[in-house]
Amino acid sequence: MASQSHAQAQMHAHSLMKLDNKTSKRSTVLLEQNIARPRRDRVGLGAFAFLIAEIIRYSQNRVMGIQDLEAKLSEIGQRVGVRMFELSMWREKTVHRETRVLQTLVFINTVVWRALFDKQADSLERSTESDDEYMITDNEPAILKYISVPKEMTSFSPGAFISGIVEAIARCCQCPARVTSHVVPADGLPLRTVILLKFDKEVMDREKRLEASKH
Repeated sequence: MASQSHAQAQMHAHSLMKLDNKTSKRSTVLLEQNIARPRRDRVGLGAFAFLIAEIIRYSQNRVMGIQDLEAKLSEIGQRVGVRMFELSMWREKTVHRETRVLQTLVFINTVVWRALFDKQADSLERSTESDDEYMITDNEPAILKYISVPKEMTSFSPGAFISGIVEAIARCCQCPARVTSHVVPADGLPLRTVILLKFDKEVMDREKRLEASKH
């Protein structure tokens, strides 16, 4: 009986060693990949959406209301944004950092959006009501595809995570702004999300000085 138990223990240990070796090899392959080039193997949408859902669940258990929940998601998004900015700059192989508002917005709208969501944002617009406000629109945010917002939380915008990423990148480009996310449904686009950026007064004053220096 004892010898049988010993044999089973040895088999179990052998199986664990095989598993550890496979995990170790997989980790080594990941670590050896060149981060300067975009990976060809994409993370599945289901896995991505599941991760976002878990982030929302994690955050929801640590806040008191919708406003706090959005702030928490934005905070997590900002951590991702800083790393995304560094990675994008490395991949673009440039030492030039955008510091003008329009160029920063185009950088986010194209380079960052493609790196994150494998596509360009659907539109980039300037507010007709305020010169310091811009809007980036994504008609079908991939990470929100499987997110279902309860009726009692209709004012909640899960895109706060995305707005946090955008806010961090704008700050890295020396164009700090208050960034918020808003779900603005359209025909056939129930998750259409608008990221609203309101740039700090100092940023807009700098823009005016730079424009004036051209003349």
